[in-house]
Amino acid sequence: MYATTGLPTIARDVIALIARIGLGTILIAHGWQKFNEWTIAGTADSFAQMGVPLPELAAPFATFVELIGGALLILGAFTPIVGALIAVNLLGALVIVHFVPVPFVDQGGWELVAALSAGALLIAAMGPGRFSVDRFVFRSKSARGKRADRVGSPAAA
Repeated sequence: MYATTGLPTIARDVIALIARIGLGTILIAHGWQKFNEWTIAGTADSFAQMGVPLPELAAPFATFVELIGGALLILGAFTPIVGALIAVNLLGALVIVHFVPVPFVDQGGWELVAALSAGALLIAAMGPGRFSVDRFVFRSKSARGKRADRVGSPAAA
């Protein structure tokens, strides 16, 4: 079976896994930095200096969305919710902190947060692929439901 991209479904699933691992790893690194190196209190202070509203709430939100969300993204668990939360977090960073005329991250620009947000949105919308916790959990439930339907159907009798 081929997707609209022309790639076989297995290729799309492998690519989705690679993308989830790449995005998740970057997010975990940034979340871990906020949690371990800067601390949540230090991150809140930094957010306050950058003009982030409610920095005492925004710092733990950003930290744990990046840290836990990155791990869940790698696993492909709760993908639509996690992808949306990551995108909201990063779009907030883009609008509040990184929305400057230059795109380059080394100049405080928006390229990294925009790319990560776009990737998270794409995975949320397209799904995590077959190599994911979501696929295992939801496929198992779907398969159980189909088996129950077959057992109770008149054709089975």
